[in-house]
Amino acid sequence: MTQSQPSGERDIRPYGSWPSAITADDVAAAGRKLSDVCIDRARATPGLYWIESRPEEAGRNTIMALDAQGAAVSLLDAPLSARSAVHEYGGAAFTVHDGILWFVNAADQVIYRRAVDGTITPVSAPDDAARFADLQYDPHHARLFVVAETPRADAEPKATIETIAADGTRQVVAEGHDFYASPRLAPDGKRLVWLAWNHPDMPWDASELWQADIAADGCFGSPHRLWAPADASLFGPRFDRRGRLHIVCDENEWWNIYRERRDTTGFEALTHERAEFGVPQWVFGQSTYAFTDDGRLIALASAAGVWRIGEVDQDSGEFRPWPLAWDFYEQIQALGDDIVVVAADARTPKQLVAIDREGVSRVLRATDGLPADAALAMPEPVSWPTADGDNAHGLYYAPTSHSCRAPANERPPLILKCHGGPTGATSTALDARIQYWTSRGYAVLDVNYRGSTGYGRSYRQKLTGAWGVADVADCEYGARYLAERGLVDGQRVLISGSSAGGYTVLCVLTFTDIAAAGASYYGIGDLRRLMASTHKFESRYLHRLIGADDALRTQRSPLAHAEQLRCPVLFLQGLKDKVVPPDQAETMAAALRDRGVPVAYVVFAEERHGFRDAANIRTAIESERAFYTRVLGIAGVDNCMQLAIDNFEAAPPAD
Repeated sequence: MTQSQPSGERDIRPYGSWPSAITADDVAAAGRKLSDVCIDRARATPGLYWIESRPEEAGRNTIMALDAQGAAVSLLDAPLSARSAVHEYGGAAFTVHDGILWFVNAADQVIYRRAVDGTITPVSAPDDAARFADLQYDPHHARLFVVAETPRADAEPKATIETIAADGTRQVVAEGHDFYASPRLAPDGKRLVWLAWNHPDMPWDASELWQADIAADGCFGSPHRLWAPADASLFGPRFDRRGRLHIVCDENEWWNIYRERRDTTGFEALTHERAEFGVPQWVFGQSTYAFTDDGRLIALASAAGVWRIGEVDQDSGEFRPWPLAWDFYEQIQALGDDIVVVAADARTPKQLVAIDREGVSRVLRATDGLPADAALAMPEPVSWPTADGDNAHGLYYAPTSHSCRAPANERPPLILKCHGGPTGATSTALDARIQYWTSRGYAVLDVNYRGSTGYGRSYRQKLTGAWGVADVADCEYGARYLAERGLVDGQRVLISGSSAGGYTVLCVLTFTDIAAAGASYYGIGDLRRLMASTHKFESRYLHRLIGADDALRTQRSPLAHAEQLRCPVLFLQGLKDKVVPPDQAETMAAALRDRGVPVAYVVFAEERHGFRDAANIRTAIESERAFYTRVLGIAGVDNCMQLAIDNFEAAPPAD
């Protein structure tokens, strides 16, 4: 592992002060995302649709389509925005059939119908408080299948699988489980399958596959369970063109593809890879495999933080990766005999590409990249020894510049980056935020702490009972690993993370001395208060991650040990966040401020969980840069915004 730099005459400047072609505006523009790829198979030439977020329009989601000339066109005008609020994270907020769209509008959570001529009318009742997701159209009986979440006065919202008729009439198909996802209709319209699970499990812990038979008149038989593997999770049920059901399961350590036996007596493993063909179901509508019209099974698989795309031999189960340049993929769908997928790599932002059966690809839609003259750091997969005799993983990015180098004896400051979830993973896709830092002379370690996905079920479960301990140790040991190898300055370690990653940030700052400062994006300071205020989807998550003991939750809560946190902290928070409510940041910031600890608190009045508005994304990263520049005392930094940091000039707090 080296601090490689382009050759040539370069200015000598301290790490962290390098001028960069990558601006906060570039980071904000990179907030444009492509998701929910959907195919309209009702027409002779299948249509391609997807959701595209617009950070320049306060994060509005529009539905896009390719027109007859292959140009991308928006089908929703402001203020309409396609976003579901089920589980707060949403997903699969629209579907399409024969050019007609049905979508969930963000502002009122009403399902609307967009006709071919562009006329938009409500389908679900405007005064209905229910929320809907995972929309699927049933062409056999002209109705929608949805996951519904209906509020109740004195209990958690009720989850159901339902149909919604053209006149808005709702009919319950399945109820009784705490959660539902992935309603999928067989090609002949005679079977509907779905996933279900109950508290305290999350869908990646344990889930079940259910089915209801459908009569010719559209009536449903009694739901019955098809598969409930012991101590395993299911993901992504899907029928092939002949009606054979496939699904992803991790009963044998890795999320492999299974299929229904031909006698329909159960399921058999198709693939046997030491790789993941599934992802954690934080949002609805994710897709990791698809069947082309000519019968091929094309899949995405992840191992050691890298994604591949390839064909699965349906006789042997062998996965044969395609020799393509990208190493990140998501949202795969079949478009006739072609495959459409969102793809990226360390130099290429996420883009929608089509790949034909010969492996020839063409870009259909690209998101905003970085300036052509930007110096890009390449991710290096690293592993290091951590606590308990275990190993942790991550991606290391070295400082990179075309125009600057640091003094010979200086080592760069390190930013530890903590992903959310905590059941999530890092990505090798071009990340404008990471490049913003590396191009200015910071090193970044994007940590796949124990509990992350992509390394098998056992690694994913290593955070069970250990959140706030194992992830914290992995960050600490990772920083020391890089410092011992002379790659970073161990006295100038910073840490940044959002949501669950923000909790790890606050724990690292409270319970270790590895970091000089940190930035918590809507992070968690008080686990007991979170249990009383968070939403249904994650309301029992802590039971698995920490346990049901209030004393243990207090022990793992940074707020309860605020006297141990002595270094500067930046808090960034959306005031409409229902996943991690604002009082988490407010109480933590107040406790530190009262003790004389340097604190900066930046709020965004209209943001929820995750920042979507371009102006707010820009302000957030500029605030973080100003914060690090001041607390580390980095000289010669250009164009740095002013940021109020309480207590910054005060003496360190007394014991």
